[in-house]
Amino acid sequence: MLNIFRPGASIPVRGFLGLILLAPAAAVSAESITVVSWGGSYARACEEAYHKAFTEETGIEVLLEDYNGGLAQIRAQVDAGAVHWDVVDLEMPDARLACDEGLIEVMDVADMPAGVNGEAPEDDYPAESVSECGAGMIFYSTVFAYNRKFLQGSPPESIADFFDLEKFPGRRGMRRSPLVNLEFALAADGVPLEEVYRVLDTPEGLSRAFRKLDTIKDQVVWWEAGAQPPQLLADGEVIMSTAYNGRIFNAQVLEDQPFVIVWDAQALDSGYLAIVAGTPRYEAARQFVLFANRPRSISNISKYISYGPVRVSARSLVDKHLETGTVMEPHMPTSPENLSRALELDWRWWSENRDEMYERFSAWLAR
Repeated sequence: MLNIFRPGASIPVRGFLGLILLAPAAAVSAESITVVSWGGSYARACEEAYHKAFTEETGIEVLLEDYNGGLAQIRAQVDAGAVHWDVVDLEMPDARLACDEGLIEVMDVADMPAGVNGEAPEDDYPAESVSECGAGMIFYSTVFAYNRKFLQGSPPESIADFFDLEKFPGRRGMRRSPLVNLEFALAADGVPLEEVYRVLDTPEGLSRAFRKLDTIKDQVVWWEAGAQPPQLLADGEVIMSTAYNGRIFNAQVLEDQPFVIVWDAQALDSGYLAIVAGTPRYEAARQFVLFANRPRSISNISKYISYGPVRVSARSLVDKHLETGTVMEPHMPTSPENLSRALELDWRWWSENRDEMYERFSAWLAR
């Protein structure tokens, strides 16, 4: 069983940068910061949940840019000493790797705001969501979904069905990335969820994952941005697609799309706001990250999209979708029913193997 509900102690801050963070905050000279996120309904949810409130409280304007993940652009800016991104919303494996490489600023979790009832912040986050550079914000999942309009007969119920072209002929949508796809492939090939990373960590297991992907490769439509899978499903371009659970939820409740999420083998991950190392707007960026990590800010996201707070105390504030009145708990990836068949993304494994996996995946795509 996943241990996402277990708070843990903070990890010590390294060296001189940690001492800087513990010093009194300097006056903010920046009038705006650039925050880079995932676009679409998620970015809009964050704007409504805490961006606007931050600007109202501080007077600092938030300029929002979109990207599709990865560290290449951050590396380029830091290496060139020309940082124009200030805060980036990272997937947890990328956040851990960026922290290890010195691409993002050190940030002690003990400096985060207190919990709902005054809990010390280091006691209000699951231990696995905390690093030297901060802490996770929200839990989200990569799932697969289908459009009832385009499926005949019995619907898919498992990740194995996603890979079954005989039972469910038609094209599939998948993210153009090895992340999650390798895990889904092994789960579909019969590997128990708790054994996926042990198997993936062997040459034979990795080859097994790519062989399983081979079985559907010529039927895959590759997507890069989170807004694409709902559109692919709505247009009938694919009969099933992997997707972020919140994007499918919003299409269901806001656009009345007949989409169905299959939670089997959902890949559970957390998002992470990080300050780009060397930003000349460091103090304003730090204020933004601290504001975003307030329990109310985090929980407000669930008013607009079905992503849940990482902070333990903030989960009590999750209620209903603001526009539709939908009770949000059953739609969260961390609800007990949805969590029962979850695969917790192993950020340690991905931090250690990321570059090799992306190189091999790119070569596989090109064949």
